Amino acid sequence: MNEDITGEGRPGEDTTAPDGHWYDSDAGPLVRPYAMTGGRTRPGPSNVRFDLIALVVVDDDPPGPAEESLLGPEHRSLLARCRAETQSVAELAADADLPVGVVRVLLGDLLESGFVRVSRPVPPAQLPDEHILREVIDGLRAL
Repeated sequence: MNEDITGEGRPGEDTTAPDGHWYDSDAGPLVRPYAMTGGRTRPGPSNVRFDLIALVVVDDDPPGPAEESLLGPEHRSLLARCRAETQSVAELAADADLPVGVVRVLLGDLLESGFVRVSRPVPPAQLPDEHILREVIDGLRAL
């Protein structure tokens, strides 16, 4: 039996080597998450915290194409996704197929460089009290 361990097998063939390693796209990303972030686990020097539901949008006056060309491919990928539409941190992580921690670090870089703006969700303490909302609804119904 002729086994192909180069990953260049025919379509539909199993390209798994006898030792269990993959040699095709099933192997996943070739760049490890720590390499994408330079080994960092926190977003930027200011340690800004990105909630999963925080909305990310491209800044109205971002740096020019020369500065953008200095960014890594993952940074540019996140920027392209944000240019298409405003997205939450969780959506960006899912669409880019990257761990949320990596996306937070990369967004921290983009935020500090002036490429994106982040609008944070309203903290629960600042939301109106449920009792007050019920009274308003009852008052409207009484009209």
